[in-house]
Amino acid sequence: MGLDLTFIWFLIIIFGTGMYIIMDGFDLGIGILLPFAHNRQQKDMMVNTVAPVWDGNETWLVLGGAALFGAFPLAYAVILEALMMPLSLMLIALIFRGVAFEFRFKANPNHQALWDKAFVTGSMMATFCQGMVVGALVQGISVTNRQYTGGMFDWFSIFTLLCGMGLLAAYALLGATWLLLKTDGVLRQLAQKWSRYLVMVLLIMMLCISIYTPLLNDTIAQRWFGQPQFWMFMPVPILCVLTAVVLIQSIKKQRDVLPFLCTLGLIFLGYSGLGISVWPHIIPPSIDIWQASSGLASQGFMALGTLLILPIVLAYTAWSYYVFRGKVKESGYEH
Repeated sequence: MGLDLTFIWFLIIIFGTGMYIIMDGFDLGIGILLPFAHNRQQKDMMVNTVAPVWDGNETWLVLGGAALFGAFPLAYAVILEALMMPLSLMLIALIFRGVAFEFRFKANPNHQALWDKAFVTGSMMATFCQGMVVGALVQGISVTNRQYTGGMFDWFSIFTLLCGMGLLAAYALLGATWLLLKTDGVLRQLAQKWSRYLVMVLLIMMLCISIYTPLLNDTIAQRWFGQPQFWMFMPVPILCVLTAVVLIQSIKKQRDVLPFLCTLGLIFLGYSGLGISVWPHIIPPSIDIWQASSGLASQGFMALGTLLILPIVLAYTAWSYYVFRGKVKESGYEH
């Protein structure tokens, strides 16, 4: 059996997406939680927990987009056309948020509140649009003769709205548990309070999405409840329950690292459930990864560059987080 470059590239995209969720998820979560801080000092501390690393976190989004363009050009073209509106809103929100992030540190006191609102709005909009994009992919994209044949607003539905709200809860919880890891004192107490509420919200949203997903079409329902797949995929909900129990207990016991890791685990399990619903289709429900892939020569050429660049990016990322490890004090970082 030869080396399947198409499958390897699919794994690279999944890896890049996972790294983006890990790295930029808590970053966006800080923006979502910012309005609930009590004063300017707490807001500055929250932002300072991500100030040294936030711009590097979005590297993984670029990697995922570039890999999709090069390795699966058909998927890139169809998905971009079908989801142009939510993807454009997401990118605009990320740009708006990045500008606000920089300007809030440099603006005079009279304008800081304005840039805080811009930062919050950008964080919420980017997160919500990402969730809607995932939901739109799971519910399916209409393709005929390798071209998108759906409408301009096919991506908008109750299911995609649920996915958008679910991701808001997930990133907010990720941000709150990041603050447990990075702060002390009153802000950490606030983060613990937020975490307790957000766990419940996230579990409710995951339950709603899990109930709705098999109702989207018969193929997904068969994938979930048919035999023998039902028993093969049963570990996913069981692990979700166990992870949620450990997460709740770790928050109550005021752990530093474990709540953040459990939240990541819960998000990963949620996405794996959605992934099970559509595999091996990269444009559900009709085009799989092999039908959408580019030629082997293109994939091989890209693989050489990725093998050189990816270890450097991983090493740089690891070094950045190592340098800025530990708790953030009130004085924060220079920015």
